[in-house]
Amino acid sequence: MVLGGGPAGLQAALTLGRSHRRVLVVDGGHYRNDPAAHLHNFLTRDGTPPAELRAIGRAELAAYAGVEVREARASAVEAAGDDLADGFVVTLEVTGERAGAGQRVRARRVLLATGLRDVLPAVAGLEDLWGDLAAHCPYCHGHELSGRAVALLGSHDHLPRIAVLLERTASRLVVLTDGASLPEATAAALAGLGVAVRSEPVTALHRTGDGVRAELVGGPDEEVGGIFVAPVLEQAAPFAAQLGLEVLASGGVRVDAMGRTSRPGVFAAGDLAHVAELPMAPASVLVSAAAGQLAAAAADADLVAERLAGLTRRVPAPA
Repeated sequence: MVLGGGPAGLQAALTLGRSHRRVLVVDGGHYRNDPAAHLHNFLTRDGTPPAELRAIGRAELAAYAGVEVREARASAVEAAGDDLADGFVVTLEVTGERAGAGQRVRARRVLLATGLRDVLPAVAGLEDLWGDLAAHCPYCHGHELSGRAVALLGSHDHLPRIAVLLERTASRLVVLTDGASLPEATAAALAGLGVAVRSEPVTALHRTGDGVRAELVGGPDEEVGGIFVAPVLEQAAPFAAQLGLEVLASGGVRVDAMGRTSRPGVFAAGDLAHVAELPMAPASVLVSAAAGQLAAAAADADLVAERLAGLTRRVPAPA
């Protein structure tokens, strides 16, 4: 069973479907990139609306008889027994016309692709700008602000790195600390880069046509083309906690390069999963889809190994 109908989950289902596995994709209808009008940095799909990409993915899955995409919300995942061969039980809460109808479904393996949730700073107006004039990834959204002033909201020690990523595209950079003090090394690095720092609390952010006006206590206001924010990340679904999976400080479920979690039989892909050797979990649609393919291949290999182990147990010992 694949939990999550975004790029990672749909790609995982495609890989398993092409291997003639029976796959149920449970799609709760909530996606991290919903606020964004377009996705970027995806070869052949640059500028595609996220909903269109998902629709294309679903249409391709329809060619595989063993794959079902079900619109429902999974509320719980648990082991079906003491042995891995017993598999897992997933509780579904059906959405749509039959909302509220509960169902328990058995699965031999579970692949988590339910994503992360962005927890934004409590600044008035930020949520309304999120995914449009406010974003978190320079690779995904920096180009669209070429030649314009850009603000970085926050006081974290990654600000100099974000500034260097954006200095080639932005006409001017300014850091808005919202009343917080910067670490000494961060302040020094920003000064070396020629980045202005405004330490006044931010009263509100206002949309001004195709730009943003940051209202600061005591003024003057800052007029910019867009804002970059580093949100706190948390799991969008409770399954990591329910299954006792190891979670890294980034908020991502710890996985190996093939998407295996700390619990046998459970795999994870997309931005909810973090390979510990990498600096962060993937925030790219393309990388999330690739991770879905790898995790699906690992789940299939796990089932192949289980099948072969069963054959070995039945082979009689030599006389």
